[in-house]
Amino acid sequence: MPQQKLPSAAVPALLLAAWCGTTSARADQPPQIPTCDKRIGTLAVTEPENRWWVQYNLESPEALIKVYVSQSKCFTLVDRGKGLAAAQVERSLAGSGEMRGGANIGKGQMKAADYVLVPDVSMKNNNSDGKNFGGLLGGMLHGVAGAVIGGVSLKSKTADVVLTLTDVRSTEQVALEQGHYKKTDLGWGAGSGAFFGAFAAAGASSYANTEIGQVVAVAYADAYTKLVNEVKGMTLNAKADNASQSVTMAKPGKLYEAASVKSNVVRDLDPGMTLYPTGEKDKIWWKVSDELGNEGWVPSTLFNLAR
Repeated sequence: MPQQKLPSAAVPALLLAAWCGTTSARADQPPQIPTCDKRIGTLAVTEPENRWWVQYNLESPEALIKVYVSQSKCFTLVDRGKGLAAAQVERSLAGSGEMRGGANIGKGQMKAADYVLVPDVSMKNNNSDGKNFGGLLGGMLHGVAGAVIGGVSLKSKTADVVLTLTDVRSTEQVALEQGHYKKTDLGWGAGSGAFFGAFAAAGASSYANTEIGQVVAVAYADAYTKLVNEVKGMTLNAKADNASQSVTMAKPGKLYEAASVKSNVVRDLDPGMTLYPTGEKDKIWWKVSDELGNEGWVPSTLFNLAR
């Protein structure tokens, strides 16, 4: 029997359906957040500036994403939101002498974030009227040519979201993943309680208690699943992968060919001059380069870390 050809108009719809079928959430079961055997690094979740969630009466997606990050065990979370604000109050009290002795609160104790994760929706279009926020015309989206992906739609009960993972030191975009979900059935039975149950405690109850919130939550679960699967295949070490922090000369000094004042002098170093450590050290001596490409050694007692 000869093979029948599909009408050309049906191809985009079938492609889009096939793409949607690859998302992490199926109609008959809740999403499963993947886990990691070891921590990839330290992560801060930062909300986007557009505050798209306000018009849907949802909480910031920052709280939602933190639930997924905690479940995955792929990153150590640092709080740069409400938790940081509260901590700064305590640190201010300690700095003003209000705390008891031995409080052990001071500078140099905060853990640095290796990566920043920003949860957003698809790019806004000119036809957004409040009921449909966003609109991304995909050229090639995970192999789907010409798929039209909206942001968050109350009418069609769909959500298309974006997660961007950025290296704090280099500002390199490590990963960008899109998540999609269209509500057809959230009848997961007991599974729905397990999936949405953690949101309330994290300050994201509207993602469990409202229809559009549930749709957005599953879309973000889809995006985060893809992101974790992508970064698990990478060899990431944020500290080692980036150049060392630059230093600034605090006192006048000299750049030596070797880690000894008896070696030849490469050049004089003035206060305020910026130098770039290579990573090599010999006791108090650091090997550095200047902005002209000269390399040599200088005692670490003469410089400070650049800020």
